[in-house]
Amino acid sequence: MLEPALHILKDVFGYDRFRGQQGAIIERVAGGGDALVLMPTGGGKSLCYQVPALLRDGLAVVVSPLIALMEDQVATLDELGVAAVALNSTQSLDEQREIAERLRNGEIKLLYLAPERLVQPRMLAFLQNLNIGLFAIDEAHCVSQWGHDFRPEYLQLGQLAELFPNVPRIALTATADKRTREEIVQRLHLQDAERFLSSFDRPNIFYRIVAKDNPRKQLLGFLAERKGDAGIVYCLSRKKVEEVAAFLSEQGYPALPYHAGLSNELRAYHQKRFLNEEGLIMVATIAFGMGIDKPNVRFVAHLDLPKSLESYYQETGRAGRDGLPADAWMAYGLQDVIFLKQMLSNSEGDERHKRLEQHKLDAMLGLCELVACRRQALLAYFDEELPQPCGHCDNCVDKVETWDATEPARQALSAIYRSGQRYGVGHLVDILLGRDNEKIRAVGHQHLSVFGVGKALSEGEWRSLFRQLVARGLADVDLEGYGGLRLSDSCRPLLRGEVRLELRRDLKPQQAAKGQSKSAASQLVRSEEREQWEALRALRRKLAEEHAVPPYVIFPDATLLEMLRSQPRSLSELAQVSGVGARKLERYGEAFLDVLNGGTAGEEAPRQVVDLRHELVSLARAGMTPAQIAGQLQCTEKNVYALLAEAIGQQQLSLEQALDLPEELLGEIQEAFLDGDGELPPVTELTELFAGRVPEGVLHCVRAALAVEFEA
Repeated sequence: MLEPALHILKDVFGYDRFRGQQGAIIERVAGGGDALVLMPTGGGKSLCYQVPALLRDGLAVVVSPLIALMEDQVATLDELGVAAVALNSTQSLDEQREIAERLRNGEIKLLYLAPERLVQPRMLAFLQNLNIGLFAIDEAHCVSQWGHDFRPEYLQLGQLAELFPNVPRIALTATADKRTREEIVQRLHLQDAERFLSSFDRPNIFYRIVAKDNPRKQLLGFLAERKGDAGIVYCLSRKKVEEVAAFLSEQGYPALPYHAGLSNELRAYHQKRFLNEEGLIMVATIAFGMGIDKPNVRFVAHLDLPKSLESYYQETGRAGRDGLPADAWMAYGLQDVIFLKQMLSNSEGDERHKRLEQHKLDAMLGLCELVACRRQALLAYFDEELPQPCGHCDNCVDKVETWDATEPARQALSAIYRSGQRYGVGHLVDILLGRDNEKIRAVGHQHLSVFGVGKALSEGEWRSLFRQLVARGLADVDLEGYGGLRLSDSCRPLLRGEVRLELRRDLKPQQAAKGQSKSAASQLVRSEEREQWEALRALRRKLAEEHAVPPYVIFPDATLLEMLRSQPRSLSELAQVSGVGARKLERYGEAFLDVLNGGTAGEEAPRQVVDLRHELVSLARAGMTPAQIAGQLQCTEKNVYALLAEAIGQQQLSLEQALDLPEELLGEIQEAFLDGDGELPPVTELTELFAGRVPEGVLHCVRAALAVEFEA
């Protein structure tokens, strides 16, 4: 099964080999088995059902939660020459009827549906009258009632197992802890599914977390080297989203807001702009992101703390889906912790659920205050071991300092206790620094024994210490009071002098800026390549506008970068570039060669083909049909067939690579050649027999392949 799958991979998608577990997943599903696929964002999940869809007989039905994602996938497949459609609420009744008719006629290979539409009795009855080859359930974690992406309609998808017992089902997600995995299996009735759990590691992403100290200024410092890059900035509140988007726009960064308070039309418009334009920044709440298929998002920045490591992983995972360098940057402070704890306290749900959410928040705080490799800790949370520090996060690169904070921590805890466990950090710092102000005098705190004992540390160092005490659970936020700090039971050993405390030393703002990772874009393209890189992107943008698709649908950045580095000079060389399939080679090959060859290709004088046969063999291997090859090489189809037959005879091509014939017809032609006394008859004897059914050149190719077998 893998050989035909590889043929489709190269011919349709333009890739030479499968990544990771893709091959095994495709074999399982194409062979009729169920699969649960857990693969990180950017790991190539869509190929895991698109290739089996093309291998299997019948229609593949893909369940997808977002219209934007469906449209994006359909546009991508359409560019590849694959018959795919989406049925959704944005279409008129006439459009929907036309699609239904095409489905009945077997003209469509992949059908994208929202779960809400799929589970309607009329839709299920309609599908039962079609030849269904496969069900793919994307974003399968939406079935989990514990997650923030929960979609109730996903719970009804379990009935597919009963209604279509012989149709394989593949469920896919980029993030799911053990509990969610079990929920997916149980609710979707995937008990017999083979599980494919890929590594959670995204080695191309550089992780950096900084302590908040004028966060807008810090964000501008991060963005300074990233002008022209597409990115996402996450904030917790709608108000903050609006303010930050306006602020960035004023500073010369094209930024758009996205949150649930905007109208559906405006959200859809902003999302479309983000997908279609280069270099836009989306400032958003977590309402934005699921199913965003834009591969060249170069950074994700958080101006507020995510509520769990699952959220952090999922949100940062939207950067660098193309495998090229990307950045995950976050600024966080104690106020974030207080805000999230208040949200958790006020949320609905039983105590057990709240305890679980508190543990998740604690794990997130643990990652922020960590002094060791962040990637090791992040992967360990998902039960994956990274044997060595990654060398590609801030802690590995900056070599974080720690300091003995035992005595200052006792002083801080004592200040909390002696002031009545009801004051916030600002007031506590005033006490420790001995600030004799009106607020201190109003409550008599200038008489406390801890007043002024902390002058050896700066205000910033005390704030950092209080933040880390809360993160480590030694102090807690009194949510029922006024958000003041109180002692936790776990601080007693420290107060009694039984343990020591090492804390991380926050980098000074200037050190943090100096230690910033270089921008992902500056790592992509060298200065001497910049001009041609921009020319390739400009051509891609122009073609995208002409075809009304996002630029990455024409070619992703990774493919453009390979073109830039390999500098192909002919179509056959361009066909070797990863991501250039037969359809795209035919449509866009000449235009991109023109840019790569400095504007010489495709002009009035036809490009010289150094070796016509070599060129033809490469194009055939890339999946081009004889008619397409004739168009590219500017010669007749008859000549192409003659050269194909010659290449088959010299074993430079297989018959399957040269021709795509129905099995029955191929068998009939082979039998006609073999129906004699052991000698292969000349093609002229069979020309009349197959006249009008196949070009004569096909007979020459089949005869050449049989002759090779005879000699063997």
